Amino acid sequence: MIVKPFEQVVAEYGPMVLRVCRAVVGPTDAEDAWSETFLAALKAYPDLPADANLEAWLVTIAHRKAVDITRVRGRSPIPVDEVPERQSPARAVDGDLWDSVARLPDKQRAAVAYHYLAGLPYREIALITGGTTDAARRAASDGIRALRATTNREEARS
Repeated sequence: MIVKPFEQVVAEYGPMVLRVCRAVVGPTDAEDAWSETFLAALKAYPDLPADANLEAWLVTIAHRKAVDITRVRGRSPIPVDEVPERQSPARAVDGDLWDSVARLPDKQRAAVAYHYLAGLPYREIALITGGTTDAARRAASDGIRALRATTNREEARS
């Protein structure tokens, strides 16, 4: 089997990895996660077995980079001009799909992103997230159910 040039791998899988990154870390940090994913992949690509599943391999790297970014974001202070006297209430659902996806619990968000955006089978998702195939299927199902409920509430308000 002939190994593809890495530029071709980026061109072929880059949009899918960006969609996954957007779903997992949000649109603000997605490009950073995408860049970190392909930098790490570039370093490891020469040692990748010829029969490796490139899509699953890239999603695994993207998942790890997204976790890293989420951890850093959780420890970083958020600069503000003025400190509010009291905490503001949670932002209302505005119908934006990305906001709805971002509000899903971590396992549901990852399962939805990996299955519906990256097209990975539940078996691969289970390997990436560290659970069973049934748990990955259930997390994706619960996530889609929650997104549909959010969409239905938005339509009812309109």
